[in-house]
Amino acid sequence: MTPATSPTSEASPESGPGERGVRIQVLIARAGLASRRAAEDLMKSGRVTLNGKVVTELGVRAMPADVLTVDGKLVVAEEQLHHLALNKPAGFLCAMSDEFGRPLAASLFKPQIQERVYNVGRLDLDSCGLILFTNDGAFAAKVGHPSSNLVKEYEIQTEKRIPNEFGKRFEAGLLDAGEMLKAESVTITGEFRCTIRLMEGKNREIRRALGIFGLEVVVLRRVAIGNVRLGGLVEGRWRSLTDEEITALMHGGEPR
Repeated sequence: MTPATSPTSEASPESGPGERGVRIQVLIARAGLASRRAAEDLMKSGRVTLNGKVVTELGVRAMPADVLTVDGKLVVAEEQLHHLALNKPAGFLCAMSDEFGRPLAASLFKPQIQERVYNVGRLDLDSCGLILFTNDGAFAAKVGHPSSNLVKEYEIQTEKRIPNEFGKRFEAGLLDAGEMLKAESVTITGEFRCTIRLMEGKNREIRRALGIFGLEVVVLRRVAIGNVRLGGLVEGRWRSLTDEEITALMHGGEPR
């Protein structure tokens, strides 16, 4: 097919739906490069080209034969969008590569998932449990942003007895290295166990909060993100999110 010589922002009256093309920011999002809003920022900053010409107008559409690039990299839409829940084992890294050769959580989707998927949010190397993966840029931007107000729930086991005052103090706020650590709720479930719910989740927040009380974590397992629960998903296995789960995550975790 011959590449189009110029982009069009509107279809002619005689054009069918398939002849109108797709908005550039949508194609960038489908390729997993950015959310639609972030793609618009890329366009405004002159980082997007269509058939070799910089495109800054947000209404511009691309046809299948057009050549679209971001920062010189060809944009290729993913064949299929994935929204996945993984029960990550401890020792697996949430990254796309690792110079030290540590096992990657993303490798657990192979060979069934051929598209490149990436993690939404964080779950550190030594922690296990629920983490979301996707190749949908709009989904990742919405769900991964702190403003999504998604509550994450964790089950914790420590090597020493958890003091009775830990829960109330963590809920009220603990100052650590100039940063306030604060849980939505803490429920003591045993002498060495508790359940912690966080809204935002700062870097290693639970481990740091427990460390203030001289406690070390034996097991840190995330069991819920918003309305999505780990349930009986076996460690190292994954499943696709339901349409209802996806919709609820996009609206702050509340079913719609």
